[in-house]
Amino acid sequence: MQNLFSVKDKIVVVTGGSRGIGEMIAAGYLANGAKVYITSRKAEVCDATAERLSQTYGGECISIPADMATLQGIKAFVSAFGEKESRLDVLVNNAGVAWGAPLEEFPEIGWDKVMDTNVKGVFFLTQKLLPYLEQSGSHDTPSHVINVGSIDGIKTPIFDNFSYGPSKAAVHHLTRVLAAHLIKRNIIVNGIAPGPFPTYMLSAGVGAGGDTENTDWDALGKGNPRGRVGTPEDIAGLAIFLSSRACGFTVGDVITCDGGSVVS
Repeated sequence: MQNLFSVKDKIVVVTGGSRGIGEMIAAGYLANGAKVYITSRKAEVCDATAERLSQTYGGECISIPADMATLQGIKAFVSAFGEKESRLDVLVNNAGVAWGAPLEEFPEIGWDKVMDTNVKGVFFLTQKLLPYLEQSGSHDTPSHVINVGSIDGIKTPIFDNFSYGPSKAAVHHLTRVLAAHLIKRNIIVNGIAPGPFPTYMLSAGVGAGGDTENTDWDALGKGNPRGRVGTPEDIAGLAIFLSSRACGFTVGDVITCDGGSVVS
């Protein structure tokens, strides 16, 4: 009972881990003794984040830049990961993009890019990493997959990002489908549906241009039932729960982390 939430010495992959929610989750794992691999499309940013997180938390954070929207990028990441590890305890499918445009002007690329990254990437990265997840998982200590969706996949988004909400709804259902298939292989799959967090994506959405340092998060948080936006502890704590012994019997669920937005 004393180590219900331990992730010490686990090997973790966090996609989209160079900034935003992915960086918050990676930091939480590092602070609690896990070895973390992060990936994102921009190599310099990914490398810099890995170095910063390693220095801040004293753990081992390793950068493997890759594009999770293409099968080529996914295969390249898995190949690089396989050169370093023979098992994987936790996969956090967090990489995601959005595209904003008025309904009448919404472009095909804004649909395809979002669906490729947010849905196709989740499925095929999980598929390609199955041997590593199965190597780690056993009946008593299963491995874990966490898919990061969004409350925009549950309720109607407030922004004109017409492919984003449907893509996250697809992630939520894909979570249930994968959970049903993989539980028999000692892999537990669950999802998180975040609400407002101080990220580049939300900053851009509210018109602050992605400038997270100068976005008025306090003002934005006043519109949330909790009275604030989310913190790294909020999202990292939920991810740690979903990959620890405490989550040994929770399967195929999508848990909101939104300060009460959906229920309110």
